[in-house]
Amino acid sequence: MVFKLAIVGRPNVGKSTIFNRLVGKRVALVDNQPGVTRDLREQQVKISGVKFLIVDTAGLEKALPESLQQRMSDFSLQAVDSSDACVFVIDMRAGLTTSDQILCQTLRKSAKKIILVANKSEGKTARNIDYDVFSLGLGEPLLISAEHGLGFDEFKEVIVNCADKNYTGLHEIATEQSTIQQLKSGEETGSSKRELIQLSFVGRPNSGKSTLINRILGEERLLTGPEAGVTRDAISIISKWGETKFRIFDTAGIRKKAKIKAKLEKMSVSNALRAIKFSEVVVLVIDASIPFESQDLRLVDLSEREGRCIIIAINKWDLEKKKVPRFNEIFEKLNHLLPQITGVQLHPVSGLTGEGLNGLNKKILKAYKIWNSRISTSRLNSWLLDRVSSHPPPTHKGKRLKLRYITQYKSRPPSFVIFVSIPDLLPESYKRYLINSLRRDFKMPGTPIRLIFRAGENPYKK
Repeated sequence: MVFKLAIVGRPNVGKSTIFNRLVGKRVALVDNQPGVTRDLREQQVKISGVKFLIVDTAGLEKALPESLQQRMSDFSLQAVDSSDACVFVIDMRAGLTTSDQILCQTLRKSAKKIILVANKSEGKTARNIDYDVFSLGLGEPLLISAEHGLGFDEFKEVIVNCADKNYTGLHEIATEQSTIQQLKSGEETGSSKRELIQLSFVGRPNSGKSTLINRILGEERLLTGPEAGVTRDAISIISKWGETKFRIFDTAGIRKKAKIKAKLEKMSVSNALRAIKFSEVVVLVIDASIPFESQDLRLVDLSEREGRCIIIAINKWDLEKKKVPRFNEIFEKLNHLLPQITGVQLHPVSGLTGEGLNGLNKKILKAYKIWNSRISTSRLNSWLLDRVSSHPPPTHKGKRLKLRYITQYKSRPPSFVIFVSIPDLLPESYKRYLINSLRRDFKMPGTPIRLIFRAGENPYKK
């Protein structure tokens, strides 16, 4: 097991900046306004040979029961309960506050170990230490500045000493013994056994992405609620779903560009779009009551241009009364609005009840397999000969364009090259005909296909 360390404190004391420093890269969303972090973000790192699972949490504060702020605080306290130690962050510029003192009492009841850290301690602030801090009973605080990286060498040394090295060492020995046992038993330890599928859930705000992921994980891991735009950052979670291991990305809801004005929302949307680029499979989550608004179509188009495997999940299906007519209506609308990716998988689900999740899992794996597929050159050239015979390319100045040869040069997505006598003269309509024929004849529905055309070498050029 890895030593779990939660970073906790009031809103806007710099927890996410500390998290980014420890991880060594800008992972968590950071802004000056309080309450940016809402979900728990976890990242595994190695510091001085010791493995840590660092957890960034939402700001802890008193709020009305059942409010969004209270739900965020409850999530943070759950992270403290399950952690081996917590880093309690206070703001040196603001000094010790009443909220800090109340929070300290709460942490004493649930935290196994508490490391007191005073952030924003650069310059004169570090010299003007507030001696009320000692009233917390946690000893002298570690003075750091996450923004400038000051004091982090000592900070890392403290958390490494806090970790139980014997405990961590036993984990590494157990892992090594497990690997040896696998080799002795003839089990594969390569990528085929440890394949991790990158899976993103995207969609408009309030389409139910976080609720759906929680149902897949089997626990309340992500913050949910009736408010639109609860998720702000792209959160990744590694979990086994069925027999397959996934890295699942929950992303912020994406609205029309004209409606996005706040800086924080722009950053959230930017992270969501980046998650699409890093994914292998993209699940577009749409609301059954209002499917396929323009923003949904843009997300599918972006995923197709990035060459990602695409599935569309119709969420909140439990609220739909006339299921069969509604599904047929959405299916017809899909084929009409997305002709560039015909046959994309469409599946009804309910994040609230778990309806349709097994079927969604099967369709994701099927689409992923197609996305990775390769076709032999002989089969492709037999297909090309048949397609050209049944529907020849147009002529140019009385001369017919010759399609000589086709081969697949890569998968993920399936990508092909066709050698043509004069590629520039081949019309777009004929290119679409070939792509649609490839998708239909080789059973690749809904998969992005890349088809490029090159001129063959002319032996009489000189």
